[in-house]
Amino acid sequence: MSPRQVPTARRSQLVTTYGVGALFPAQNESFMVMGLEEWADAGLGPQILEARLARSLRVSAFHAPAAGSDRGRDVPVIRFPEYQFCPECRRLAPIWEFGGWNEHVCKECDTDLVPSRFVVCCPRGHIDDFPYHAWLHGSNAGIGSPDHRLRLHALGRSSSLSDIRVSCSCETTPMSLEGAFAAEALRDVRSCSGRRPWLGADSRESCTEVPRTLQRGSSNVWFPVVASAISIPPWSEGVYRLLDRHWSVLAAIPPDAVRATLSGMALPAHQYTLDELTDAVLRRRGEAPGEEDDDLRLGEYKALVAGRPEGKDKQDFVCEPTTVPPSLTDHVIQVSRVSRLREIRALRGFTRILPRTHETPDEHVAPLTRDGSFWLPAIEVTGEGVFLRLDGDRLATWENGEFARGRADLLQRTVDQRAADRGLAQQPLVAARDLLLHSLAHALVEQLSLDAGYPSASLRERVFSDGDMAGVLVYTATSDSGGSLGGVAAQSEEGRMQQAVLGAMARLSWCSSDPVCIESVGSGADALNLAACHACLLVPETSCERNNTFLDRATLVGTPEKPEAGFFSALLSRV
Repeated sequence: MSPRQVPTARRSQLVTTYGVGALFPAQNESFMVMGLEEWADAGLGPQILEARLARSLRVSAFHAPAAGSDRGRDVPVIRFPEYQFCPECRRLAPIWEFGGWNEHVCKECDTDLVPSRFVVCCPRGHIDDFPYHAWLHGSNAGIGSPDHRLRLHALGRSSSLSDIRVSCSCETTPMSLEGAFAAEALRDVRSCSGRRPWLGADSRESCTEVPRTLQRGSSNVWFPVVASAISIPPWSEGVYRLLDRHWSVLAAIPPDAVRATLSGMALPAHQYTLDELTDAVLRRRGEAPGEEDDDLRLGEYKALVAGRPEGKDKQDFVCEPTTVPPSLTDHVIQVSRVSRLREIRALRGFTRILPRTHETPDEHVAPLTRDGSFWLPAIEVTGEGVFLRLDGDRLATWENGEFARGRADLLQRTVDQRAADRGLAQQPLVAARDLLLHSLAHALVEQLSLDAGYPSASLRERVFSDGDMAGVLVYTATSDSGGSLGGVAAQSEEGRMQQAVLGAMARLSWCSSDPVCIESVGSGADALNLAACHACLLVPETSCERNNTFLDRATLVGTPEKPEAGFFSALLSRV
């Protein structure tokens, strides 16, 4: 037997990669991260405060995942899948049939067990072991009886599923796993069990979905649903920063007791009146008269447009406008250097099989707790970046033109057909403004990666395209050293920004996959892109907030038939 090591993960991974409900590989073992009730029992990590995001998600606090350095705390896990395989005797069975629940060794062979390679999931987030017995026998009768001891054999002729055979001591005809991954392969074998092991070994709910077979380690076993917000003034400073230190108390007291509580608290010396403190508490809790939940993205856009210079006190947000290059003034009306920002990313659920999109039903987002939670796991990251705001009048004229509406209509037909095929509700309209700004963000991610020396995976986008918003933020907010070099904000300088935008447009005017790329009317995941491919616009998944969909470089630089129709086409003559 090999010596056992305690598996480890970074805090950021416990929100983005190995969060609640995800499978965590550890040497030759496999575990599932348990729900937040068990996290609380094991002890929580440091508290993270971000009032705007907390109000949006209806929670009172965020906590960083516990780490081993936090007084011995660890994130709780449960062994999953339960089916294990002994390489020596070839037996396939739940782990408790080999001996002890947590010993992970075959008692008969004194050999380390190997977790089952396959699991079954459904779109509602349920997960279970692959039904080997039902696959072989066609029913669940006799599971665990001495007459039904399963064995797994690999014929060794190839790596295909047809070479993996399941046999039974009852001498029924062995069967291969060929075809087990087909979408409807398990329809006549078994229905979804509704299991939710991360909420407890016996947690189930009724489900009529047909489960899908997946590889235990495949990426579509778990997709995080992450909400994020950038800390902006006034929420990130002043009176709100003073309240942060006492928020665990102030968040829970009744509204009519806030003033009296503040009056009796031994607050440090400050310049705020009791009325200002009371109003700030109620506003932060969304209980001030006429106070409604903020639109997170609109608030960030307004803060970026308004800017915030460097002050004497510690600030989480510093944004200062720079000079717009003369060659860009017909298209861009603001360039800002964002020399400091703080982003909070909170895990609020997850999906299986397909990542969450705007069309994903709420019931397909699996919960992190059995009965809801007043807190969520989160991480905070700091970074810097550059913000561009386009000329709103020119953009409005362009998006109402025949070319822009035609490009949006092309993609709208794909979206509507996809919704009809899947039985989804009517989808929102595809906006040419959104296609343009999202494509611009990807173009800048790639170009700034070249100019500033960053790997593109260390850069992220934030697109502001709803309503009258018309901006793009490209920033580094990463928990590792790849995004801490400080070079992106420097690209906001006049000469560098001119070079970045002109260089991006020149690069996108031709793609090595042309003419196939520029003539595409449906490419990428679910055909939700037009002219966009890995040679021109697609970026690492960690950089894009929309899963590399709704992109079209023709909105930027036009098409061979209409080279003048792109929003930035006029810039190509200056390259």
